This record gives sequence, structure tokens and C-alpha cells, in this order.
Amino acid sequence: MTESQLETGTPAPLDEADRAILRLLQQNATVSMDRIASKVGVSKTSVWNRLQRMTRDGVIMRQTIIVNPARVGLNETFFIEVRTDQHNAQWLEEFAALVQSTPEIMEAHRLAGRIDYLLKVQVASTREFDSFYKRLVARIHLFDVSSSLSMEVLKHETALPL
Repeated sequence: MTESQLETGTPAPLDEADRAILRLLQQNATVSMDRIASKVGVSKTSVWNRLQRMTRDGVIMRQTIIVNPARVGLNETFFIEVRTDQHNAQWLEEFAALVQSTPEIMEAHRLAGRIDYLLKVQVASTREFDSFYKRLVARIHLFDVSSSLSMEVLKHETALPL
């Protein structure tokens, strides 16, 4: 299931125990079933069944780790604002495929308003960003592109406010 498929439809029914389980796992996905059951006040079997249901229902998209970009040499974050003059299905399909196949693009959002798309790009250096940028504009027609270097991260949160 793709993220856009998960964004559509009605929210999954979650009770307070489901939300408590999700809050705990968003902070530390390695916490044991026993610990979750103890903190939430339900049985270990109930925790397991709830996790299976929330995964099946698309509430839990995947389990992963969060890597510190600076510790692996990806020190620079750029945001790219994209405007297009090609509002047709073929261009959108090509752009979506480009985004999906480009590992430096960490996030891509289609926006309402003056800007059509916002891309978050993680690279090692401004020189590497320049190379990335040249490859990007060579692969697809973009009407207007503007990029900004993130100078400081004031907040980076992955946990949703449940």
C-alpha cells in the first residue's frame, strides 16, 4: 500500500489502548511486548493482536530505525520548491517515478498554492547537492525551481501527536 493510498479514506477506529501502544512504539520500536502490556494495562496477547490489526489496517506503515544524517556523512538538508507548467497525467507519472527512484529525496509533497511540489533532499555537501540538482533538471522539465539550505534543525519529530 502506498502512502497516498493510506492517506485516503476514514481514520481507523483506535481506542485509548491502541493510542498508548502507538505512543510507546513511536518513541522506541524495540520495547518488548511484556513492557508494552504492563504500561498499557492489557495482556501481551492483546498487544500482539492490536499490533497485527493496526498493521493490517494501515495504521502502522512500517517499522524502521532513525539514522543520524551527520553521523553517516549526510550533513546537508536542502528544500526544493518546484513549479511546473505541465499539469498532465504523463508529466505527473514521470515526476513521481523520478522522486521514487532518487534516494537523496527524503520527502516529496504536492502542495496547494503558489508552489506545486516541495522536496526534502539529504546530501553530504553543497557540491553534492549541485550534482544532484543538475541530474534532477536534466531528467524532467521543471518550469521554476528554487532551493534552500537548512541552516539548523529546530525540531525533527517522527512521532505523531496521538
